[in-house]
Parts: sequence; C-alpha cells; structure tokens
Amino acid sequence: MNSFSKIGVAPSAEDAANALKTLREWAASADPVEVARLDPAIARLLPGAEVSNYPDLSRSYPSDFRPDEAYHASMPDLQNGPTSLIVGARAVLQHVGISNFRLPIRFHLRDGGDLTLEASVTGTVSLDADRKGINMSRIMRSFYAHSERTFSFEVLEAVIEDYKRDHDAVDARLMMRFSFPVRQKSLRSGLEGWQYYDIALELVEQAGQRKRIIHLDYVYSSTCPCSLELSEHARKVRGQLATPHSQRSVARISVVASGSKCLWFEDLIELARAAVPTETQVMVKREDEQAFAELNAANPIFVEDAARAFAQQLLADQRVGDFRIIASHQESLHSHDAVSVLIEGPTFVSESLDPRLFASLHKPG
Repeated sequence: MNSFSKIGVAPSAEDAANALKTLREWAASADPVEVARLDPAIARLLPGAEVSNYPDLSRSYPSDFRPDEAYHASMPDLQNGPTSLIVGARAVLQHVGISNFRLPIRFHLRDGGDLTLEASVTGTVSLDADRKGINMSRIMRSFYAHSERTFSFEVLEAVIEDYKRDHDAVDARLMMRFSFPVRQKSLRSGLEGWQYYDIALELVEQAGQRKRIIHLDYVYSSTCPCSLELSEHARKVRGQLATPHSQRSVARISVVASGSKCLWFEDLIELARAAVPTETQVMVKREDEQAFAELNAANPIFVEDAARAFAQQLLADQRVGDFRIIASHQESLHSHDAVSVLIEGPTFVSESLDPRLFASLHKPG
C-alpha cells in the first residue's frame, strides 16, 4: 500500500507524482465524458489539454461554438452540487422555483370555441434538507412541453408530473394568472362591453394529495345600509337631500374544484353575480346609470353580508369544495377599508395573514 493511501498520513511529492501518473494513464484510455464526470478539473492535468494562453482569454463571442457531450458534462452545476455546498441551515424548503414567467395559453370557453390569453405562471417544488438546489429552467421546459395544448387542470397535472420527476420532488405547486374577458350587457340601454376578471388556476400537490383551486377577483359596488337609512331619514324628517355612500369593492373568491363536473370560469363569475348583483359596469348611458343607482338601493350590503352572500351560493354548488372569501369595501366615508374573511373547510385555514393581503385587493381603474 502506498503511503498516500494511508488514512491520516500526508502524501509526499513522490506520492502525488505517482497518483498523477496513475490518473493520466486512466484518463488516456477513458471516455472524455467519464473524465469530465469524475472531475472537470482533471482534463487540465492531461497532456495537450491545458489552456496555453490562460488568463489571456479570447474576447470575441464564438457564435458558431456548439458544445459536444464531453464539454457539456464538464460544465459546473453548482445547484446540483454536493451537500457540502449548502449555505445556511440544512432545512427543508416547502417551495422553490420561478414566478411570473409569461406565455400565451389557449383556454376553452363554456359556450364553445377557444381563447388565447397571456398567462403569468408560477411553478415551485419542495426541496429536501440535504439537497443544494434545483435547476430552475426545467420548470419552464416542463411547462412549455404542454403549452400548445388547450389548458385544463388535466394539462396542469401532466406538467406537475413532469417537473416533479425532473426534480425528484415530493410536493409541487403550479399557478397560472390571467385576465379573463367576458361580454357584459348594460342594465337598460342594450350596449355591451368587455368586463375583465383576474383569475388564477392553482394545482397543489402536498403529501400525495392534489387539489384544484380557482381564484376569482370579483369587483362590485357596495352601498352602506346604514348610510342608506340615514339618508332616507334626513329626507323624510327634515326634507334634506342626502345620498348614501357606496364604494368600489372587491371579493377574492377561492374555491377547490370538487366532483366530476366542470366548474367553468363563467360559472364562478355567475355565482358571484347571483350573490352580489351590483357588479361594476362597462358601458353606461344615462338610463344605465339610473338603473345602477336603483340596483344599489335594492341591494345595500355590509362587508359581513357580502362574505355570507357569496358563501351561500358556493355552499349550494356541488362542484365547490373548500372555499375562502376575502371581501374588501374600500370606503368612501372613511379613510380606511372594511374587510371580512370567511373560510369553509381546512384548505385555506391559516393562523397568519399576509401583511399585504387586503392591499392586494385594491383595483385601480
């Protein structure tokens, strides 16, 4: 046994020379890919493999260079490096991936036909405590492999299978956000315009269980019942003209799609409209504005009422499982907002709220 192979004994220069000789003899007959996989630095120890002009490197971009298999195998990959490269605590990451990569996605409509929309995609996987990192681009590649298909939750499940396999991950999450257009008729004039709804599709796999989640932001007008009654009191008792206050309001409705029947985006929008019919309008003439004032007076609503009205519609639909309703009435009377949260089932239960949760419901005109 050579001295350099003895544990705890520092190798001599002669030992190093013998080891280098052995390494070169092996590398001379080995496949270049094998050499690179053992350690890319070995190639620099072999005769004729040195970069003779280093560090005087070329400053011209080699547009015609294409890496072969050996070169590709020699390239460093720090994210898939050994455990010794982990920075900080050796802790499990519940989510690691990429957010807001955009691409056009084709969706099928409830009444037939397809619609292509720009979607913002977020994809993450879990990461074990003893793994350095993931290859972020694989998430995009997995998604692009299915991007030409008309999207559905089944397609999202195929994507998640691909990038779970690519990353050897246990849990995964995929979300697509987009603005969904629907033609909206005016209340009385017969005009039509496009109403846009912020929608997100989320597929979550955790501990072997998958959930399909739809998020919808529904924007409506809320007339304060208290203000309405006080205004009528001023008119009746004192002959004083008064107007109740109302404001643009937003409900973020998140539902777990359940059962075998499809819950279309249009269905969820109609459920929200049935609960709170005072949706903001697109095309308005004078008769529509008057109708909207009458509609608000017929449906005055506190923020607590709004959450419960949405919940009543969702509870009655068998396609809806767990759900969460976050309502924000962005007050015209106060300099603050009135908010409420209603949760059904364990999916959306959380002891802590995102500090910017309610701020994210503000919708600029």
